[in-house]
Amino acid sequence: MFHDRVREGHKDMTLADQNWVRVGKVPFGKGVFARQDIPKGTIVGYVTGRVIDDPNYGTSYCIDIGGSMSLEPHAPFRYLNHCCTPNSQLCVQDVIYADGTPAPAEVSIEAISEISKGSELTIDYKWSAVGAIKCLCGSSKCRGWIVAEEELAKLPNSKKRNTKQVC
Repeated sequence: MFHDRVREGHKDMTLADQNWVRVGKVPFGKGVFARQDIPKGTIVGYVTGRVIDDPNYGTSYCIDIGGSMSLEPHAPFRYLNHCCTPNSQLCVQDVIYADGTPAPAEVSIEAISEISKGSELTIDYKWSAVGAIKCLCGSSKCRGWIVAEEELAKLPNSKKRNTKQVC
Protein backbone atom coordinates (compact mmCIF):
# COMPACT_ATOMS: atom_id res chain seq x y z
CA MET A 1 0.00 0.00 0.00
CA PHE A 2 1.37 3.45 -0.92
CA HIS A 3 0.63 6.83 0.68
CA ASP A 4 1.89 10.19 -0.51
CA ARG A 5 3.47 11.92 2.46
CA VAL A 6 2.34 15.52 2.85
CA ARG A 7 3.67 17.67 5.65
CA GLU A 8 1.10 20.10 6.99
CA GLY A 9 0.78 22.32 10.02
CA HIS A 10 4.47 23.05 10.67
CA LYS A 11 4.84 26.63 11.87
CA ASP A 12 8.56 26.52 12.56
CA MET A 13 10.71 27.62 9.61
CA THR A 14 13.44 25.13 8.77
CA LEU A 15 16.53 25.54 6.66
CA ALA A 16 15.09 23.23 3.99
CA ASP A 17 11.94 25.37 3.84
CA GLN A 18 14.20 28.30 3.01
CA ASN A 19 16.03 26.21 0.38
CA TRP A 20 19.34 26.33 2.26
CA VAL A 21 20.40 22.82 1.24
CA ARG A 22 21.18 21.66 -2.27
CA VAL A 23 21.92 18.42 -4.05
CA GLY A 24 25.40 18.25 -5.55
CA LYS A 25 27.82 15.76 -7.04
CA VAL A 26 30.10 13.53 -5.00
CA PRO A 27 32.62 11.04 -6.46
CA PHE A 28 30.12 8.16 -6.24
CA GLY A 29 26.82 9.93 -7.07
CA LYS A 30 24.94 12.73 -5.33
CA GLY A 31 24.98 14.28 -1.87
CA VAL A 32 23.24 17.00 0.15
CA PHE A 33 25.21 20.21 0.82
CA ALA A 34 24.68 23.24 3.07
CA ARG A 35 23.92 26.50 1.29
CA GLN A 36 24.97 28.37 4.45
CA ASP A 37 26.37 27.66 7.91
CA ILE A 38 24.03 25.42 9.91
CA PRO A 39 24.25 25.58 13.73
CA LYS A 40 24.35 22.41 15.82
CA GLY A 41 20.84 21.38 16.93
CA THR A 42 19.08 22.90 13.90
CA ILE A 43 16.26 20.96 12.30
CA VAL A 44 17.54 21.20 8.74
CA GLY A 45 14.32 19.92 7.17
CA TYR A 46 11.68 17.24 6.97
CA VAL A 47 12.00 14.19 4.76
CA THR A 48 9.08 13.88 2.39
CA GLY A 49 8.38 10.99 0.09
CA ARG A 50 6.24 7.94 -0.43
CA VAL A 51 5.22 5.83 2.56
CA ILE A 52 5.16 2.12 1.79
CA ASP A 53 3.32 -0.33 4.04
CA ASP A 54 5.15 -3.56 3.19
CA PRO A 55 7.39 -5.42 5.67
CA ASN A 56 9.48 -6.83 2.78
CA TYR A 57 10.10 -3.51 1.04
CA GLY A 58 13.62 -2.18 0.84
CA THR A 59 15.77 -0.02 -1.42
CA SER A 60 19.09 1.79 -1.07
CA TYR A 61 17.26 4.95 -0.04
CA CYS A 62 14.30 3.84 2.09
CA ILE A 63 14.01 4.74 5.76
CA ASP A 64 12.42 2.38 8.28
CA ILE A 65 9.70 4.34 10.08
CA GLY A 66 8.43 1.51 12.25
CA GLY A 67 6.40 -1.65 11.96
CA SER A 68 5.89 -2.56 8.32
CA MET A 69 6.28 1.07 7.17
CA SER A 70 9.12 2.54 5.11
CA LEU A 71 9.62 6.01 3.70
CA GLU A 72 11.02 6.26 0.17
CA PRO A 73 12.40 9.82 0.34
CA HIS A 74 12.26 12.54 -2.28
CA ALA A 75 15.14 14.94 -3.00
CA PRO A 76 16.99 16.57 -1.42
CA PHE A 77 17.23 14.18 1.53
CA ARG A 78 17.08 11.11 -0.70
CA TYR A 79 20.76 11.82 -1.32
CA LEU A 80 22.02 11.90 2.29
CA ASN A 81 25.20 9.84 2.35
CA HIS A 82 26.66 7.73 5.15
CA CYS A 83 29.64 8.71 7.28
CA CYS A 84 30.95 6.91 10.38
CA THR A 85 31.30 10.37 12.01
CA PRO A 86 28.17 12.12 10.70
CA ASN A 87 27.22 15.77 11.15
CA SER A 88 23.47 15.07 11.00
CA GLN A 89 20.97 12.50 12.20
CA LEU A 90 17.52 11.25 11.29
CA CYS A 91 14.85 11.97 13.90
CA VAL A 92 11.73 9.83 13.64
CA GLN A 93 8.62 11.08 15.44
CA ASP A 94 5.30 9.31 15.83
CA VAL A 95 2.35 11.19 14.35
CA ILE A 96 -1.32 10.90 15.28
CA TYR A 97 -4.14 12.01 12.96
CA ALA A 98 -6.75 14.42 14.34
CA ASP A 99 -9.16 11.50 14.85
CA GLY A 100 -6.62 9.78 17.12
CA THR A 101 -5.47 7.08 14.72
CA PRO A 102 -1.76 6.61 14.11
CA ALA A 103 -0.25 8.17 11.00
CA PRO A 104 3.06 7.33 9.33
CA ALA A 105 5.98 8.67 11.35
CA GLU A 106 7.55 12.02 10.49
CA VAL A 107 11.27 12.10 9.72
CA SER A 108 13.40 15.20 10.17
CA ILE A 109 17.11 15.89 9.74
CA GLU A 110 18.93 17.47 12.71
CA ALA A 111 22.45 18.91 12.64
CA ILE A 112 24.43 17.17 15.42
CA SER A 113 27.48 19.36 14.85
CA GLU A 114 28.17 22.72 13.23
CA ILE A 115 27.95 22.37 9.43
CA SER A 116 29.83 24.94 7.35
CA LYS A 117 28.48 26.42 4.13
CA GLY A 118 29.38 24.09 1.27
CA SER A 119 29.90 21.03 3.50
CA GLU A 120 28.11 17.79 2.78
CA LEU A 121 25.44 16.71 5.27
CA THR A 122 25.96 13.08 6.30
CA ILE A 123 24.21 10.57 8.54
CA ASP A 124 25.19 7.20 10.02
CA TYR A 125 23.09 4.59 8.23
CA LYS A 126 23.51 2.18 11.17
CA TRP A 127 22.70 -0.88 9.05
CA SER A 128 22.51 -4.38 10.49
CA ALA A 129 25.44 -6.75 9.97
CA VAL A 130 23.35 -8.71 7.46
CA GLY A 131 23.25 -5.71 5.09
CA ALA A 132 26.76 -4.37 5.75
CA ILE A 133 28.82 -3.16 2.81
CA LYS A 134 32.32 -1.68 2.66
CA CYS A 135 32.51 1.93 3.79
CA LEU A 136 34.47 4.55 1.90
CA CYS A 137 33.56 7.57 4.05
CA GLY A 138 37.18 8.53 4.70
CA SER A 139 36.59 9.43 8.35
CA SER A 140 39.51 8.92 10.73
CA LYS A 141 37.06 6.85 12.82
CA CYS A 142 35.68 4.85 9.90
CA ARG A 143 34.41 1.41 10.96
CA GLY A 144 35.34 -0.03 7.55
CA TRP A 145 31.76 -1.15 6.99
CA ILE A 146 28.43 0.62 6.69
CA VAL A 147 27.01 -1.03 9.77
CA ALA A 148 25.80 0.01 13.21
CA GLU A 149 28.66 0.10 15.70
CA GLU A 150 26.91 -2.45 17.92
CA GLU A 151 26.60 -4.78 14.89
CA LEU A 152 30.35 -4.87 14.12
CA ALA A 153 30.89 -7.98 16.27
CA LYS A 154 28.26 -9.82 14.19
CA LEU A 155 30.17 -9.44 10.92
CA PRO A 156 31.60 -12.69 9.56
CA ASN A 157 35.38 -13.04 10.07
CA SER A 158 35.95 -12.67 6.33
CA LYS A 159 34.53 -9.14 6.48
CA LYS A 160 36.37 -8.19 9.69
CA ARG A 161 39.79 -8.95 8.18
CA ASN A 162 39.44 -6.25 5.51
CA THR A 163 38.22 -3.48 7.80
CA LYS A 164 41.46 -1.47 7.99
CA GLN A 165 42.08 -1.61 4.25
CA VAL A 166 38.89 0.22 3.33
CA CYS A 167 39.48 3.78 4.55
